Amino acid sequence: MTRASRTASALAAFAAVPLLVAGLAGCATNGGTAAEGGDDVVRIGVVGKSDPQWAAFEEAASAEGIEIELIDFADYAQPNPALSEGELDLNQFQHIVYLADYNVNAGEDLTPIGSTQIYPLGLYSTQYDSVEDIPEGATVAIPDDPANLARSLLVLQSAGLIELEGEGSIFSTIADVDVANSKVQVTPLEASLTPTSLPDVAAAIINNDFVEDAGLTFEDAIAQDDPADPNALPYVNIFAARAEDKTNETYLKLVEIFQTNAEVQAGLDEASGGTGVSVEIPVAELEASLADVQADTEAQG
Repeated sequence: MTRASRTASALAAFAAVPLLVAGLAGCATNGGTAAEGGDDVVRIGVVGKSDPQWAAFEEAASAEGIEIELIDFADYAQPNPALSEGELDLNQFQHIVYLADYNVNAGEDLTPIGSTQIYPLGLYSTQYDSVEDIPEGATVAIPDDPANLARSLLVLQSAGLIELEGEGSIFSTIADVDVANSKVQVTPLEASLTPTSLPDVAAAIINNDFVEDAGLTFEDAIAQDDPADPNALPYVNIFAARAEDKTNETYLKLVEIFQTNAEVQAGLDEASGGTGVSVEIPVAELEASLADVQADTEAQG
């Protein structure tokens, strides 16, 4: 797929939440971030450091004379606070909707400096082979963080399992489920727990980071959203930085390496089971989308 066709044919994604991998606090800033010139190591927060793209990224960055340190998190709740507090220089784990929700609620101004991929969000079951097999009144688990909860509800609505008041949006909540006209009951859980809920529920929406850890493959999804939907720009995954660092040349070079290195891209494809779509959205468009979603989030609040 060409760079242009990737951008034109894709716009939708994944993102993540609260266990911090031991050791982050001990490696904090070491005298300043790379942007401040106090340390030549660029610290990047990720969820899933063992994914194959990261080893390729470290090697490619090193070849360009940039030393990076990947800080691994078990969930999505901590990488943004760590970035805000200067314990990280960048993070790469989230989509725009997730970042907007964090910025609004934390009063921060983290900003996207580059796009990575769009990932469909899937519905999985160990009891049923298709959505049609799920019985009336069954329970479906979904992630409980606002960004992924709303997206999960849209997936369930598209699959014919629920109906949402007003057709739903990126701000839908459990309160928007039209219970009387829905086929299933919906139970929100912490994102990392939806895979382990599978023995006890009919199906579960599982974030991409947790699919393989649950012993599943991406092909096991019985329903998912469409990453080619042009309305899904807010779900593009991004590199995020503090606002004052958004023009840092080293950070922008790292984004370029991530987007263009063949081995990094192959690792991304392997990690997503071929479901992820790499995109290179202009930063101005990412910033505009973030501003729009933040404004809508504040209006909801």
